[in-house]
Amino acid sequence: MTEYHLLVEEVYEGYRLDKYLAEVIPGLSRSYLQRVVRENGVLAGGRAVKGSYRVGEGEEIYLQVPEAVIPEIAPEQMLLDILYEDGDVILVNKPKNMVVHPAPGHYSGTLVNGLLYHCGKSLSGINGVLRPGIVHRIDKDTTGVIIACKNDGAHRCLAEQLKEHSITRCYRAIVHGAIREEEGVVDAPLGRHPVDRKRMAVVQEGGKEAVTHYRVLERFSGYTYVECRLETGRTHQIRVHMTSIGHPLLGDVIYGNVRAPFRLEGQTLHAMTLGFVHPSTKAYMEFQAPVPKYFVHLLEVLRQGHKI
Repeated sequence: MTEYHLLVEEVYEGYRLDKYLAEVIPGLSRSYLQRVVRENGVLAGGRAVKGSYRVGEGEEIYLQVPEAVIPEIAPEQMLLDILYEDGDVILVNKPKNMVVHPAPGHYSGTLVNGLLYHCGKSLSGINGVLRPGIVHRIDKDTTGVIIACKNDGAHRCLAEQLKEHSITRCYRAIVHGAIREEEGVVDAPLGRHPVDRKRMAVVQEGGKEAVTHYRVLERFSGYTYVECRLETGRTHQIRVHMTSIGHPLLGDVIYGNVRAPFRLEGQTLHAMTLGFVHPSTKAYMEFQAPVPKYFVHLLEVLRQGHKI
């Protein structure tokens, strides 16, 4: 059991208990916490309460959450778009709507499930059974190139390159609004949102260094097509950084909150280029994932009807 002793802050005054717990305990869904409250009970102000209870400022909340039972991750046969593969690494062009590694609610259909089938037991075990071989990740709705390692030596080598910011990672994105300059840099630390713990935000105190370089590729009426190069690799970095300068990604319902006149599934973000020093040959290698069809079609729509 993991025990939580919480003190309700003013911003959560009047929240339902289950919603409050989901906001302040990262990594646990509201539906899961509702079950914990129902089965294990929660104390608020020293008395047992239900999930519908409204919390008050300064109130002490106590609950116990059972340790997660990690299910066996099964290999699954799936069609992977493999860009490159050798004895050390495998690079895959991840499609939209595919989760990279298993997590609560997503224990099948992930990239890891497919890699386990394709690679068998030849994946690095550094990140454990849920993320074998995974060095970095991209969001479910982000497409593009991602690398996995087949042995621990390759994994350590790539992880060190990530730490040193020496891996080339370039993305393509369509953002709202007209960016005035041709290129620029967003240098703003990122951390958990102070209120919504499931989101990231620019956090000046306590945030981790985050740097994104961007340049304009094409301009449309109301939108801009950009390339974003990561100097660091924080969670949701491009999405948060572009929103912070007034240009959220088209289709990003979490950070954008801007209605898009197109039928999109998540943000228009594509991991285009990945370059690294090969762990065995020590030669620099660079790979590109072609822009997906939906992205190409959207660009054509913008060119035909909205180009400046």
